[in-house]
Amino acid sequence: MDDYDASNVEELKDKVKVLEERNVKLMAELQSAETDKRHSEAELFRVQKDLARLRNEMERIKAPPLIVATLRDILPDNRVVVKSSTGPDFVVTVSEYCPPEDLILGSRVALNKQTLSLMNVLPSSVDPVVSGAEIMEKPDITYDDIGGLKAQMLELREAVEDPLLRPELYEKVGIEPPKGVLLVGPPGTGKTLMAKAVAKAT
Repeated sequence: MDDYDASNVEELKDKVKVLEERNVKLMAELQSAETDKRHSEAELFRVQKDLARLRNEMERIKAPPLIVATLRDILPDNRVVVKSSTGPDFVVTVSEYCPPEDLILGSRVALNKQTLSLMNVLPSSVDPVVSGAEIMEKPDITYDDIGGLKAQMLELREAVEDPLLRPELYEKVGIEPPKGVLLVGPPGTGKTLMAKAVAKAT
């Protein structure tokens, strides 16, 4: 009887050992599965984020193009008068997404192509020709730096400086001051120097 009990105990010990090994193996598999689950959840979150971004991009691409117009007048009842880039003037409604304080006469605006509603105010356009000709710093050239062009400098000063510095002379005589001056001549004859001298003086 003792031999039978001893063999049962040994058999039970072997079974417990097998179960413990199986338990350790299952715990390792569970830990690995939990790690895989965390990785999968992180990957799912990333994919969902990319999907939302792509959907937004697709909606943006599918949106109809906007018409560029100029704001001419602001009317009551959330309406404005605009001159479209195609020519005619329109009375249109202002979108609720466009803040009223952004509406400034003469500003460029974007209109919905289908409803012609004013969607938003665009930044002012910059002509590349004008921006290329802009002088960012005041020149340091003076009239004394230019030699041999006394008559031309006098004419230039009368045409450019006098309307800016002494407009009362033109009002007194009753004539309109010139709106611009064109300097012509071959390269190297002082046109740029004269323009810089006028810019410094005014």
